[in-house]
Amino acid sequence: MNPSKHTELVNHAWSVADLLRGDFKQSEYGKVILPFTVLRRLETVLEPTRAAVQETVERFKGKDMDAEGFLRRASGQSFYNTTGYTLAKIANDAENAATNLNKYVAGFSPNAREVLEKYEFAQQIKRLDGANLLYKVVGRFADLDVRPEVVSNHDMGYFFEDLIRRFSELSNETAGEHFTPREVIKLMVNLLVAPDADMLSLPGAARKVLDPACGTGGMLSTMQEYITTLNPDATVEVYGQELNPESWAICRSDLMIKGQEPDNIAFGNSFSDDGHRSARFDYMLANPPFGVEWKKVKEEIEHEHETLGESGRFGAGLPRINDGSFLFLQHMISKMKPRGIDGTGGSRIAIVFNGSPLFTGAAESGESRIRQWIIENDWLEAIVALPDQLFYNTGISTYFWIVTNRKHPDHEGKVILLDARDYWQKMRKSLGDKRKEIGDGQDGRPDHIGEITRLYSEALEVADDPDHPLHSKVKVFRNQDFGYRRITVERPLKLRFELTDETLAALEATRQVQRLGYADALINAIRPLLGTTWATKFEALNALMGAVVDAGLVWPPGAPFSKAVRDTIGVRDPEGEVQYVRKGVIEPDPDLRDYENVPLDEDVEDYLKREVLPHVPDAWIDHTKTKIGYEIPVTRHFYVYKPPRPLSEINAELKTLEAEIQTLLGEVTE
Repeated sequence: MNPSKHTELVNHAWSVADLLRGDFKQSEYGKVILPFTVLRRLETVLEPTRAAVQETVERFKGKDMDAEGFLRRASGQSFYNTTGYTLAKIANDAENAATNLNKYVAGFSPNAREVLEKYEFAQQIKRLDGANLLYKVVGRFADLDVRPEVVSNHDMGYFFEDLIRRFSELSNETAGEHFTPREVIKLMVNLLVAPDADMLSLPGAARKVLDPACGTGGMLSTMQEYITTLNPDATVEVYGQELNPESWAICRSDLMIKGQEPDNIAFGNSFSDDGHRSARFDYMLANPPFGVEWKKVKEEIEHEHETLGESGRFGAGLPRINDGSFLFLQHMISKMKPRGIDGTGGSRIAIVFNGSPLFTGAAESGESRIRQWIIENDWLEAIVALPDQLFYNTGISTYFWIVTNRKHPDHEGKVILLDARDYWQKMRKSLGDKRKEIGDGQDGRPDHIGEITRLYSEALEVADDPDHPLHSKVKVFRNQDFGYRRITVERPLKLRFELTDETLAALEATRQVQRLGYADALINAIRPLLGTTWATKFEALNALMGAVVDAGLVWPPGAPFSKAVRDTIGVRDPEGEVQYVRKGVIEPDPDLRDYENVPLDEDVEDYLKREVLPHVPDAWIDHTKTKIGYEIPVTRHFYVYKPPRPLSEINAELKTLEAEIQTLLGEVTE
């Protein structure tokens, strides 16, 4: 379909907005235009077999048997309509438009009817009828020529996507929830599929693709388009799942109007109600919501984690409750195809994350355990840092994670970090928080997507060549470089002992003293020692015990009482007496406790000798507290120090600005 025809059709459909203005908000236009577009496309697709379906309906009338299969075969599609209505007939009977349109919708097969129900189409019909607009809207769509012989399934996808984009641009406050910028998807698909270009061009190529948070299906459409561009004869089956009813309806509509299998798009929460439980996929990609809590499905996820362990999806660990990003990635990893001994099979995954999954969570936290699981299994191929301000509802920095269980042999045991933050151009007009775009080489734009894709494919060579102009954009690390041991560095507790008003009051307040029947007498017995200082615990206890016995009282027996005395009258002193838990075991001072992250491939005792003991010679490592952690500090690895500007330059700039201000003030006062 030529561009002018495409624009004509899109403008025809969107012209309904002129009818809706005043009775509907701008952000509500799509709720009318999108389902009517779907309805009109379904109508034109079914038109050639309408008579055959009607005959089948008559043949099974009054018979107690399921005619679903026969009706589908009669229609030649995965859906059908059993009525004789068309939008043109409904528009010509304005008085009964609402009644007839509802009957028309009710006559569709369950899979088509379910889509329209998710659009809340019945409510839109009622609202349009109440505003006396229904027959006008129906008539406008009856004239929309989207017959398959005029608009192919492929072109219909572009047409529908254009409508979705317009709807999203009018709803910037929610656009990011169901719409990923087209150029971001293109880049994501390139990086995911490009390494397989030769394999996909082979005859009979067939691939299954999943997006578990598919929104309106933009990623699935782009993925299919990319693969069929490489090989027009390739078979691409797309699958998805979506929680938002309207986004689900849009995605499913998109498949229906393209002649694909709409039942592949499941409705519901991917975590608690997996719509593709036993399926495995060649490619998976997703842009899940950033920082969204999973409290609503907490019970189901924790149950699977605890009962199924590594046999389930979430055996590696659970992230904090306020960010379910890693749950999506674990869900996708569970659907990877196994890799054969001969290297065939396997899957590739691409997912968009914000910075949090790279480093959030201390050693052995849920997030760290998930990172460890992915990296130690050698599944993480790359992290790609993207420009900020790419998305409609957030300006934060984002990253692609490329995960696969079939790495190229040259990539095994390695992770690529690629810095693509400088590949962008400023948009002519901002859309929400989106102020930047990645150029795709079209309409005079720079080909950022092509440049990043080439850099990705040559990453190992670029990283090994210090003279390459893009060497600073690529880093290659071994898997173990992201792991560390979090060691606990202890130092001895050193105390001197003194009896002051404060320490005596603290001793009196202890449970060990309070429960004595002669607490007041004991405190009064040792009060004369106020102001006394002892160098050792033995000396302090001996003096206090003597004062109590001299007063005719009994010194309370047992270690708990002695410890209470030590803890209250003991004062930390770098030159004080070293305290022991028991003979030969030094007691650590929790106030001096420190933690160090030591690379996995370095001996922790060597690290202690080199980095710690020169400063605190009495320190040691408590190995019982050592934990393993994993983090991916992308920003740190690409950080380039920029020295501050010289003071002389700053002063000169300030003087220039002061002069400009004085000039402006002089103009105001004249």
